[in-house]
Amino acid sequence: MQELSKRRPTKEMQMKRTLKKLFAAALAVTALVLSLAASATVTAAGQSTPRVNRSERRQTARIRRGVRNGSLTRRETRRLATQQARIHRHEARIKADGTVTKRERASLTRQQNRASRNIYRQKHDSQGRR
Repeated sequence: MQELSKRRPTKEMQMKRTLKKLFAAALAVTALVLSLAASATVTAAGQSTPRVNRSERRQTARIRRGVRNGSLTRRETRRLATQQARIHRHEARIKADGTVTKRERASLTRQQNRASRNIYRQKHDSQGRR
């Protein structure tokens, strides 16, 4: 009779094994979810460029207003739009690796500042659309 009890696990032993397996699975799933959440947060934070995006929107609006009020010629508008597109492509290349470093962010900011100066100069250079 004792040999039989050694071979066959009791219901209590089966229940303990099942609970251990469930606990291990739950622990693995929790670790996976936490690691995915952490990596998503790091990626989103490292790839975010809200200041550059805001500058792009504002500068595009300034160019549109210059076209509307006649202070920008067609040629000036084309050059300024091309400059904005170049900055946008540069931003996309920088974001492609998943992180935007301080140096890259500074480079984008410099380009945006230069573009802003160009917009101001072109709008105020007394060349209007005829």
